[in-house]
Amino acid sequence: MSKTVHIRSPHEFSSLLSTSKIVVTDFYADWCGPCKQIAPMYEQLSAQLSRPTKITFAKVDVDSQKEIASSYGITAMPTFMIFKNAKAVSTIRGADPRKLSEAVRKLAAEAESNGSSLGGFGEAGSSAGGSWLGDSLPKGYGDVTDSVDIKGLDLLNSDSEFGNARTLFDSAKPSAFEPGKGKKKEGSGSAEKQTDWIESDTDEQLMLFIPFQSTLKIHTLHITSLPPASSDTEIPMRPKTVKIYSNRAHILGFDEAEDIPATQAITLSERDWDEKTGTARIELRFVKFQNVTSLVVFVVDGDGEGERVRIDRLRIIGETGEKRELGKLEKIGDEQGE
Repeated sequence: MSKTVHIRSPHEFSSLLSTSKIVVTDFYADWCGPCKQIAPMYEQLSAQLSRPTKITFAKVDVDSQKEIASSYGITAMPTFMIFKNAKAVSTIRGADPRKLSEAVRKLAAEAESNGSSLGGFGEAGSSAGGSWLGDSLPKGYGDVTDSVDIKGLDLLNSDSEFGNARTLFDSAKPSAFEPGKGKKKEGSGSAEKQTDWIESDTDEQLMLFIPFQSTLKIHTLHITSLPPASSDTEIPMRPKTVKIYSNRAHILGFDEAEDIPATQAITLSERDWDEKTGTARIELRFVKFQNVTSLVVFVVDGDGEGERVRIDRLRIIGETGEKRELGKLEKIGDEQGE
């Protein structure tokens, strides 16, 4: 007998979210070919991993439950959303068996260990592809960091003894959380010197150019900055003043950035940083970050009197492509009209 709960009303869904610690939800449509293709795998995961009050698998028909689908911004089929303690913490768009299996099995393992690990969903959680997150996802939005065009990244004033621009988008949990790691390695080879964070070089400023593979609507940025594992050297600062510029063709020079109005400027304080994950959530003015093809992130200064700024991870939260009306839902992974 199937353990999957077929949602019949908004009230039933709300009740499920309040009674099960983790809820995996398949938003589907009967007319969607990719939905039908991945359905057997979803049922298999449900049969293997469902646990009373811990992990529940649900299905929501977007045609009969339009209110639920609309409230979570569902615009394409299938969409899988993972909830922890009634909060959406991960979104997987499309019939991607690998991503779905990885995300669900990871959270199942965490649930079995009572979610006590630092990498639990919501608190230093995981995104659609198993990527580490330092904060929970806002309702209706997902981690779209995988849309970053890694080859086009550019970073100015970074110390070459540490990581490079790609380091910031590493999907793994920062090494600073792991005992014995999170220290700058002093080996003679370049591979030994590499770390999984970046630090500024000649002063506290950093300039990062982030191009995207597709047009994005960006809701939030997660910036993670962790203290070093050793205090033998100067302790780097966390970013304080951050200026963000959208849709620039290339990276900006420092003097150039000072002369150009930022799309948004943010001043972070100590209370903005999560004590457990070292992550600050920067909520953007959403109307100014529609149809974004690139970002320039300018760290103007750090929160302290030092000369170096450290960043471990950067996550982009939002949605890809143009948002569609619920009456024009698109199936993912199949040709239109089939």
